[in-house]
Amino acid sequence: MPSYKYVNFLWNDAKAASLDLVGRLIYRSNLLGSDQRITNTGGGNTSAKIIEQDLLSGQPVEVLWVKGSGGDLRTSTRENFSSLYQRKLLDLQKLYATRPDKGLKSQAEDDMVGMFAHATFNLNPRASSIDTTLHSFLPGKHVDHMHPNAIIAIAASANREKLTREIFGGRMAYVPWMRPGFELGLAMQEIAKKQPAIKAIMMGQHGFISWDDDEKTCYAHTLDFIETAAAYIEASYAAKGGDAMAFGGQLYATLDTEKRNATFAAILPWLRGQVSKEKRFIGTVQDDAKILRFVNSKDAARLAELGTSCPDHFLRTKIKPLFVNWNPQTDDVAALKSRLAAGLDAYRKDYAAYYAKCKHAGSPTRRDPNPTVVLIPGLGMIAWGKDKSESRVTAEFYNCAVEVMRGAEAIDTYVALPLQEAFDIEYWLLEEAKLKRMPAEKELARQVIVVIGAGSGIGKETAHRLVNEGAHVVCVDLNAAAAEATAKEIEAKYGVGIGVAGTGLSNVGPAIGLAANITDRASIRAMLDKVALAYGGFDSICVTAGIFVPSDTTGHIPDDKWALTFNINVTGSYLVADEAFKSWKEQGLRGNLVLTTSANAAVAKKGSLAYDTSKAAANHLVRELAIELAPLVRVNGVAPATVVQGSAMFPRDRVIGSLAKYNIPYADDEATDSLVTKLAQFYADRTLTKAPITPADQAEAYFLLVTKRLSKTTGQVITVDGGLHEAFLR
Repeated sequence: MPSYKYVNFLWNDAKAASLDLVGRLIYRSNLLGSDQRITNTGGGNTSAKIIEQDLLSGQPVEVLWVKGSGGDLRTSTRENFSSLYQRKLLDLQKLYATRPDKGLKSQAEDDMVGMFAHATFNLNPRASSIDTTLHSFLPGKHVDHMHPNAIIAIAASANREKLTREIFGGRMAYVPWMRPGFELGLAMQEIAKKQPAIKAIMMGQHGFISWDDDEKTCYAHTLDFIETAAAYIEASYAAKGGDAMAFGGQLYATLDTEKRNATFAAILPWLRGQVSKEKRFIGTVQDDAKILRFVNSKDAARLAELGTSCPDHFLRTKIKPLFVNWNPQTDDVAALKSRLAAGLDAYRKDYAAYYAKCKHAGSPTRRDPNPTVVLIPGLGMIAWGKDKSESRVTAEFYNCAVEVMRGAEAIDTYVALPLQEAFDIEYWLLEEAKLKRMPAEKELARQVIVVIGAGSGIGKETAHRLVNEGAHVVCVDLNAAAAEATAKEIEAKYGVGIGVAGTGLSNVGPAIGLAANITDRASIRAMLDKVALAYGGFDSICVTAGIFVPSDTTGHIPDDKWALTFNINVTGSYLVADEAFKSWKEQGLRGNLVLTTSANAAVAKKGSLAYDTSKAAANHLVRELAIELAPLVRVNGVAPATVVQGSAMFPRDRVIGSLAKYNIPYADDEATDSLVTKLAQFYADRTLTKAPITPADQAEAYFLLVTKRLSKTTGQVITVDGGLHEAFLR
C-alpha cells in the first residue's frame, strides 16, 4: 500500500472486487469525497467509460458514467450519476464546430449542455454536469476531477504555469483559466493528443483533472499529484517561518474563549438582523486555531479583499468576505458594531457596483448584496446560509480558500479570478437554472424556533412538528438529558451537524438540546446566548413548560407550592419574554412568542386552585405582552384541555389518582398505557368532539401561530380542548 502524508490511501481490493463496474466508480468517488483535502463538499466529479448493452439494438456500446449536476462525492449513490452514450458525446463536437458563435463564454457553450440530453443512455433522469465534456473528451477510461487546496494553491499563484512544470516535472500539463464547458473539454482533448504521455492537467484558477485506463491506478494518480503538491507547499511554508510567519505574521491577539463567546453572543443577533434584510440567514461560528491564524494576521485584510479563486468557492462565499478592521485588545463591542455597520454598508455598495460593472444584457437579477462570510480579528469567522447545513458548507469553503491563500503565498503570490470571470460564473444562466430547479423552501425555512419544555409531551411534539416544516429547533428543558434526547430524535430523522468550537455545543444541525430554568433570568440569558452561538439568533419562542401541583384532600396547597406554580406558569413566561425581547430588538426581525395557558384558566375546578389561577394570569399575560412587545413580536397563547398522553404532568400515580377520583374502574397491576387510555377517554367524553386530545393536536396550534398564516393575530388565546363548553367565552 502506498504511503502518504497529506492524503489517505483507502482503496481496498476485496471491496472493489465485490462491486460491479458502476459500483466501483461510486466506491472510488466516495473514497475521494471523504477527504476534504482532496475535494470540497459538492465539488469535483468522477467518471468511468463502461461497455453496456444497448437496450434497443442489443449491441455493446460505450457509456460514460459521470457524476451529474448537484450531489456530493462523499455521499453519492448510483442515482447521482448521469449515463450517456460516449459516441454521441463525441459526435457533438461536429455540431459545435458548425456553430458560428462557438467559443468561450458564448451562448453556444450553454446550448451544448442542453444537447447532452440527446446522448442520455437508458433514460437516466440525472441532469448532466457542465463538466461532462472534460470526462468524455479525455482518453482515459477513468477520470477524476478534484479541487484539492494544495493543487488550487498552485493554480491560483501568479506563476502557476511555471510552478506546474517545476513541481510535477512534466507529468502534468497546464491549461489557462476557462469557464467549465465544451471549449475547455476540447482544449484538454488537444493537450492530451499532443502530449500522450501525460495523465493530468492543471486547470488555471480552478483545480486539476487526472485519468488512467485502470480505476485503481487513476485513484492512486489523483492522490500522488495532491501529495506532491502538498509536500512542495509545506516545505516552502516551513522555510518561510511556518505558522509564526503565516500571512505576514500575527497582527492581533485572540480573545480568550470566554470573551470570544461573550462577544459573539453580544453581536450575533444584531448582525443576523443586518445581513437578513432581504432573506433570513442562519449562522455558523468558527473560531479554531487555523481561522484565527488568518483573521489575526497582517495580510488578512489584503487577501480577503482579493476574494477567492476557485469557482466552487465563491459560488458559496460570494466574490469576497467582509473583513472588519477591529482591534480586540483596544476596541469594545460598541466599536465592533459600529465598524460592522460601516463595513456592511460599504460591502453592499461595492457588490452593487460589481454587478453594475459586470452584468450582461441577459444577466439574472442582482442577488442579495450582503456578505455570507464575516471575518473579525480576535474572534474568528461567521458564515451565513439559508440553513445550518449551507452556512456550515460556506464556512468549509472559506476555510478551503484560506488554505489556498496560505499555500499560494508560501510558494509565490496569490491571485484571484478576475472580476468579470467571477461574475460570469456567479451569474451564469446555467447556475441560475440550477437554482430555479431546487425545490421550494418549506414554510418555516430560515427560522430558528426555541421550544421550552421540549423534553416531553406537548413540547416534544411541537419540536418535531416545527422541524418537519423546515425550522431549526432549539429543544429546551429543565432536564438537560430530556432536551438532548428530543434533539437526538430529530437528528436521527433529519441528520446531524458539527460542534460549535468553545461553546460546549455539539451536533449543531437542525436541532440542539439545551437546559434552562425559566424561573432564573440568568439561566434564560445563558440559554439564549448559546442559541446565538449555534444559529446566530432566533425568530420565535414557544413556551410549553408548566407545572401542576394539586391541592390536598382539604383543598389546601402549601405556600411554597403556590409560589412555585406561579413562578413557572406565569413569572417564567414573563422572564423568557423579557430576556428574549432584548435579542429581538437587536435583530430587528419580526418574531413570535407563544405561551401555554389552559382551559382551566376559564373553568374553576376543585383541587387545582394554584394551577387554575396561574393559568388565568397567563391568559392575561398574553394580552399584556402583546401590547408591550408590539409591533416587532406577536404574542399569542395556546389553551389545551387535559392532555394525558405523553404528558410529564401525568405520571402513573397521578393517572391512578384521577381514575380513583372519578370512580373509573382499573386494576393496580394494569399497564400504564391502558390506564392513560381510560383517563384520556374519560376527559374526551366530557367534550363536544368526544375524542382524546393529544400532544399532536396542540403542536398544530403552535405551528399555526409561528407561521405567517395568522400574521395579523396577536394577543389571542387559541383553545385546543375538544370543545369544552364550560370554557366558552362568557
